[in-house]
Amino acid sequence: MEDNRSPVPTGVLRSNGYRLDRSSRRLGRLLPVPAQERGDLGALRARFERDGHLFLPGFFDRETVLRFRRHYFSTLAPSGLTRPGTDPGEGIAAPRGTLDPARLRTLLFQDLVPGPQYEALCHHPRLTEFHRWFLGTQDLHLHRRKIIRHVGPGEAGIGTATQAHYDLVYLREGSNNVVSSWIPLGDVPIGRGPLVYLEGSHHAVRAQEAAGTLKRPAASITADLPALAEEYDSRWLVTGFSAGDLMVHSAHIIHASLDNEDPAGLFRLSTDIRHQPAGEPIDGRWQNHWHDGDGL
Repeated sequence: MEDNRSPVPTGVLRSNGYRLDRSSRRLGRLLPVPAQERGDLGALRARFERDGHLFLPGFFDRETVLRFRRHYFSTLAPSGLTRPGTDPGEGIAAPRGTLDPARLRTLLFQDLVPGPQYEALCHHPRLTEFHRWFLGTQDLHLHRRKIIRHVGPGEAGIGTATQAHYDLVYLREGSNNVVSSWIPLGDVPIGRGPLVYLEGSHHAVRAQEAAGTLKRPAASITADLPALAEEYDSRWLVTGFSAGDLMVHSAHIIHASLDNEDPAGLFRLSTDIRHQPAGEPIDGRWQNHWHDGDGL
């Protein structure tokens, strides 16, 4: 297993081609929930309110996640996504020009996304029970629109990495109490493009939402992460992740991802899913399986 949690090294990180200097005061370390707090509901809720996120290393069994990674890339291999002759479980990107995009879309949206393996992962009993406990209700709702993404190494430019956004801007027709889970499906060291969080931004976003001064369409805020950190006088929090880790975050916190610059040519694979109390308003647009033309 890779050591993904060493201190942020010197040098440069990139997101959509924008450079983030690792020695800058605008970068910090994303810290895990301490072991002594993980079973303490009051402490977890207080941390979530303060930080807007919970980093829970080793939440899932590592092999469970890696089995799904193998299933994902094995399913999509006929599209030319992965390098011929390699183990699909590794997720090694094929040379440019070999991909059949139409075949990829068919396999992804007709076979994999609605398939039983993905449903089983998203309904993992440990994850379901955690959210029932954390949200304080047995009547839990998992949004059917569940997003799974692979990002290839060396892809650069605006639109490659996830741009800065907060989830509520896409979920306005339901409860504000939506909790997102981001699950790395394989190891995601810093150079492979992990998710990053703008420290404390959920407090500012909630204040701006309440004041009516932050009225954005259902779209990302910006691809320019360095400029956004200056605007919010904040830091982007960064770490590497391992297969089995879980991130839980507020619908108000601003987050994005780094570019995948993995020297071994591996895809970054992850999924993000959303839970809420079933008794609160539910955004009806999120009750169908994710597909390439759903407009959200």
